Amino acid sequence: MVMSVMSGEKTGPAALAPTGLRERKKQLTCKAVSDAAIGMFLERGFGKVSVAEVAAAADISKPTLFRYFPAKEDLVLHRYAEHEDEAARVVSGRAPGESPLAALRRHHLDGLDRRDPVTGLCDTPAVLAFHRLLYGTPSLVARLHTYRGRSEKALARALGNGMPARLAAGQIVAVLRILAEGNWRRIDAGESAGQVYGGAVAAAENAFVQLRTGLEQVSR
Repeated sequence: MVMSVMSGEKTGPAALAPTGLRERKKQLTCKAVSDAAIGMFLERGFGKVSVAEVAAAADISKPTLFRYFPAKEDLVLHRYAEHEDEAARVVSGRAPGESPLAALRRHHLDGLDRRDPVTGLCDTPAVLAFHRLLYGTPSLVARLHTYRGRSEKALARALGNGMPARLAAGQIVAVLRILAEGNWRRIDAGESAGQVYGGAVAAAENAFVQLRTGLEQVSR
């Protein structure tokens, strides 16, 4: 199923529309408020900091904060928002003749090489602290599923929509999540990003082979 969709022609927009000044200002405000909130959560704990305290620290009203962040959890997960359509952008912007799956594999391996936090392969103190906050807070983990659901829908649109595209997108997003969490768990247990890198690349290669060939090899 994944292979039949991933070998198709380009679909969807080839590039993102330019971002307007108003939207850029909004993004900067969101980032500033999110960064301030995350600092407070890391210092005192997610459950011990109120939205009102975050709003006061950011010098905005509580209603204004909720216009930017519908839920308290979004103050943390704002960092994931810019990655929601990342897989879709990779597929839509791939090189001529490159399959969607090949583009996603290339992008993921490049992320591992760059120690992109999204891949889980990053051991800088700030990223470790953020991931411990995220994965150690049940409500944040639950809210993260909402972001991944939107990522899945965006990827399905880039693959052409329809049931085959939706099934493929679901599998791809799940694979990327499992790979990232596997890398993060090893680093959280004490290994460095350098120590995990080789295994992370091997796991990714095996995962993309499985996406390409289907589930027959594990369902016998």
